[in-house]
Amino acid sequence: MPEDITFETINEAKANLDHIYDQPDPRAYFRELGKLGYVIPGVAKPIFQKLISHLRRLRSDPVNVLDLGCSYGINAALLKYDLSMSELYEHWCDKVSVAAPSEDIVRYDQRFFDGLDPQDDISVVGFDLAESAVAFAEKTGLLDTGHAINLETEPLPETATDELASVDLMISTGCIGYVTEKSFERLLPAVTQGQSPWIGNFVLRMFPFDAIEETLKGWGYVTEKLEGRTFLQRRFASDEERELMLKQLHLCGVDPTGKEEEGRLLAEFYLSRPAEEAEEIPIERLLAA
Repeated sequence: MPEDITFETINEAKANLDHIYDQPDPRAYFRELGKLGYVIPGVAKPIFQKLISHLRRLRSDPVNVLDLGCSYGINAALLKYDLSMSELYEHWCDKVSVAAPSEDIVRYDQRFFDGLDPQDDISVVGFDLAESAVAFAEKTGLLDTGHAINLETEPLPETATDELASVDLMISTGCIGYVTEKSFERLLPAVTQGQSPWIGNFVLRMFPFDAIEETLKGWGYVTEKLEGRTFLQRRFASDEERELMLKQLHLCGVDPTGKEEEGRLLAEFYLSRPAEEAEEIPIERLLAA
């Protein structure tokens, strides 16, 4: 990436959707992102399920997941309750009142998720700087534990250190670019206390992953990219966003022909594992259908 191109300049080119990320409940989040066809958590779900299946056999039951950039616990809802993104859109856009107080939505969702059959062998801890979103996910039981903190600027709380020692799988579906190697530097001492977790990141193609990969390498990790595949995050919010993002892709040396040029933000998948486990089975075999 050219020295004058930073994560900040790339993010400035993206549509600003900050107003929906920290509401007391997910209704505005899903209404706005639904208009843009936001689907990356659902697209990522089959990949994460395969990783969890392998880890269940190799390590522990339950499989303990750390969701970095967890927002309202969307990944947790998909993995713990085997819901789909379309079901979540229907739930928060169609089945609940736009005018209802957030307190009513929390109580409604507590009953809703309590009435589902969870995957008992999956627990999810979430980190996000959006305090209200994390609180919602905890209150409704989507997250087993949530931490509202900005690890780019704040140290990991001591109270979280013991809890993270049992993490088997660390995931993200869109926070890389806001989250950098700084957050990983703060998490790695805690999550590698026991058996080092696998780390799966879906990363928009304009964001280089090399600094995070180098940080992980220092802790004994090998990072593999799933070659030849891209994953839809959402449509561009406007023609202006499309043009700005295409410019950023070109500046970063990424060819958008036939991909982002078609009007969509696309991600790639990176899997980081301890060297001996990565050597045992390559990513293509691990994720084979």
